[in-house]
Amino acid sequence: MKRRDFIKLGAGLGAAAAGLTPPSARAQGKSVFKASDVQPPGYPTVVATENLGRKLAAATNGRLSVQMYPSMQLGGEKETIEQTQIGAIQMLRVSVGSMGPIVDDINVVNMPFLFRNTAHAEQIMDGPIGQELLDKITASPNAGLVALGWMDSGARSLYNTKRPIERIEDIKGLKFRVIGNPIFIDMMNALGGNGVAMGYDQVFSALQTGVIDGAENNPPSYVFSNHYTAAKYYSLTEHLIIPEVLVFSKRAWTSLGGEDQDLLKKFAREAQLEERELWNKYEQLAMDKAKAAGCQIVEIADKAPFQHAVKPVWDKYGPKYQDMIGRIQAVG
Repeated sequence: MKRRDFIKLGAGLGAAAAGLTPPSARAQGKSVFKASDVQPPGYPTVVATENLGRKLAAATNGRLSVQMYPSMQLGGEKETIEQTQIGAIQMLRVSVGSMGPIVDDINVVNMPFLFRNTAHAEQIMDGPIGQELLDKITASPNAGLVALGWMDSGARSLYNTKRPIERIEDIKGLKFRVIGNPIFIDMMNALGGNGVAMGYDQVFSALQTGVIDGAENNPPSYVFSNHYTAAKYYSLTEHLIIPEVLVFSKRAWTSLGGEDQDLLKKFAREAQLEERELWNKYEQLAMDKAKAAGCQIVEIADKAPFQHAVKPVWDKYGPKYQDMIGRIQAVG
């Protein structure tokens, strides 16, 4: 192991140990939970988590509070998941796309064109299926995480630097960044592109330098991470509707009393609903900003060819999630 890696590991473990100290053993019993998000200040998930922290501080007279680290300050999604697992970070908002390789059961919601629309996805996440999926994350021995609630992230669409994508044939030969999950790589390849797994923190520079031709994400991520300045063509394929999940380090969770755990669960549920309202406004703001900057927003007249193209992905991954897929599609 390189010396700098050893130092980083030691620092992380030291922070984890600090995070795991029982509240009663700390000075005045105060705990400040580190919260991480790859998105910038003002982003709905960031704001909702910050408001959760304020409610927690008010309810505990400052004994428990949250310090938010937005804009990938503590690393990309992969790195911050690992830090949360060891307790160096206590609270994390992360895409289910990144969680799927860790908790296979929740990969079901990463299937392309699973949900009819965002309203259908919200209905699922607010109901018993949503709670069941959260429980699967919490129960997973691989995760080391407690799933507190969902957050909306809209529908994901394709954007690129080369040309408007109006038909599926327009994707052919383009290199698109996807989250590092085999489902997404196979999905992009099935659509005729070349799926390139890459951390979110690398996407902007990769678009600028031509390492990739495009990526896929929701409008706020496209705009407020400045990807729209490099990739002017945004095509509304809406091929994925992937929820976000707010998780807590299980190692830190076990040091909390039952009342404190209940408070976190309560405020997380409130954050789930609050973030949704923030999201709807933010998404419209992003689209307006992209149009004002001269980006070409392409409506897809017929999504059927895109849906048909990903059939091999469903054939490969769908059978093991067959029961859950049936339940999801039966809702509404």
